[in-house]
Amino acid sequence: MVFLYLYPMQEQTQIFGIRAIIEAINSGEIIDKVFLQKGLKGDLFTELEFVLRQKSINSSYVPVEKLNRLTKGNHQGAVAQISPIGFHDLESLITEVIESGKIPLFLLLDQLSDVRNFGAIIRTAECTGVNGIIIQKKGGAPVNGDTIKTSAGAVFKVPICKVDHIKDAVFYMQSSGIKVIAATEKTDNTLYDISFKEPCAIIMGSEDRGINPSILKVVDDKAKLPLLGEIESLNVSVACGAFLYEAVRQRLS
Repeated sequence: MVFLYLYPMQEQTQIFGIRAIIEAINSGEIIDKVFLQKGLKGDLFTELEFVLRQKSINSSYVPVEKLNRLTKGNHQGAVAQISPIGFHDLESLITEVIESGKIPLFLLLDQLSDVRNFGAIIRTAECTGVNGIIIQKKGGAPVNGDTIKTSAGAVFKVPICKVDHIKDAVFYMQSSGIKVIAATEKTDNTLYDISFKEPCAIIMGSEDRGINPSILKVVDDKAKLPLLGEIESLNVSVACGAFLYEAVRQRLS
C-alpha cells in the first residue's frame, strides 16, 4: 500500500510513507530533509536509503516518537519535508551575476544548524545586496517555516544554492575570480583590515565549531571581529551582519 499525504506545516509540506517518498524523489520533487525511523529494516526501507544516498538528500535517523509527532497518519517509518523554495545552480548563478556587471558578493554557510540564525542571516543578506547564499546539502539547517518567518520572506528574494561540499564551492568561486574570506577568530586580521571592494564571498561557520579547518586552509583571507568585552564570541547571525555591512560601507565609500 502506498501512502501519500500532503498538508501544510509552517509554509512547508510533508510527505510520509516510504514508497510515496521514493516516488516523489524520482519525480523531481525538491526534498529538503527526510527523517527515518531508527532501527527499521526491510527491502523498501533499504531502497529508500539507497535513493537518498544516490541523490545526496539530507536525512537523519530519529526515534519513532518524533515521527509520530510530525505526522497525522501512518508514516511507515519515514517522513520527508518538501522545500518551499527552488534552489539555484551555483555555476549558472555566478555567471549571471558576473555578466550583469555587478561586483559579486556571495555568502557561504558552513553547516549552520539553527533555522532561526539561518533565517536572520538570509534577511540581512537581502538587505545588504548579497547575490546568493551557498549551503551544503547535508548537515545544515533546512529551509522551513521558521526560516521563512525569521527571514521576513527574504528567503524568496535571495538565490540559495545547495552544493555537495562547501570546499568545492570555494574552489569554483576562486576559479571565477571571486576572493573567498573566512570569518574566523583564528587570525590576527580584523574585518577592517580586509578589502571587500572586489568580487568576494564571505564564509560563516556553524554555531558550535565554526568553519571546518580543511576549508580554512584554502580560503584567500581570514578576518575576525574585534571583541572588547569578556564574552569571546558573537551569535553567528550578528557576526554575519557586521561582516556584510562592512562590505556595504566599503563599497559605498
